[in-house]
Amino acid sequence: MPSKIPDILQKIVETKKKEIVSSRKSVSVFRGKMNGMPPALDFKSAISGETPSVIAEIKKASPSAGIISKNFDPVKIAAAYGKGGADAVSVLTDRTYFNGDIGIISLVRETLKNIPILRKDFIIDSSQIFEARAYGADSFLLIAGILSGSQMQDFIALGRSLGMEPLVEIRNGEELSKSLQAGAEIIGVNNRNLRNFEVSIQISENLIPMIPPHITAVSESGIKCAEDAKHLFQLGFNAVLVGETLMRSGIRSCGKIISGFKG
Repeated sequence: MPSKIPDILQKIVETKKKEIVSSRKSVSVFRGKMNGMPPALDFKSAISGETPSVIAEIKKASPSAGIISKNFDPVKIAAAYGKGGADAVSVLTDRTYFNGDIGIISLVRETLKNIPILRKDFIIDSSQIFEARAYGADSFLLIAGILSGSQMQDFIALGRSLGMEPLVEIRNGEELSKSLQAGAEIIGVNNRNLRNFEVSIQISENLIPMIPPHITAVSESGIKCAEDAKHLFQLGFNAVLVGETLMRSGIRSCGKIISGFKG
């Protein structure tokens, strides 16, 4: 595993190492839950169409912003996202740092039958991928900055064996190269610097020319308005992942915002 991990990311990874002790013991349970489940929805196709796509995120809190949604109701939020035209929904499941829970995916799955769900977490072990599928996720996040190339390759292969194409998140050209070599087909550019939590869309502007045209490209974080989304789509991104802006807008407004982002 890479040694130069930002401090907050290092803390999260250390916490995950403790958490996966439990998930590793439950792989057989996860496999059992998967039996009889319908196939995973096609996350990649959902966000790779000819028109701009929006991945709407359900996130209660973050280390940088604290509590984002005080009246957090994932079922109502998911329903609003669906009505607003979200192409996919991201669910942040980390408990310790983001106040999330893997069980939220099951609630969202019951609400959104035909919209792909991405499990957004800090995945460092195969058991977390089995867990994601068992709870109804159709895709999962891999963070290039905390994984080796061989780990990414293994996790991508496992995901595909379960019908799940992962979103591989990068921050620079080195991570992009490593991710492409590992076989990633969906690349997410994180505009948030996890060293200091500063956000700059310039990260996406700098990296999009380096992403091959056949790769599905997603810009993540810092998309605050329709103009931001339009700019990113014009640069060549297939989709934007938007969380905090939607969560702060409230259930009544988020659908209109999603529609505006899609143009």
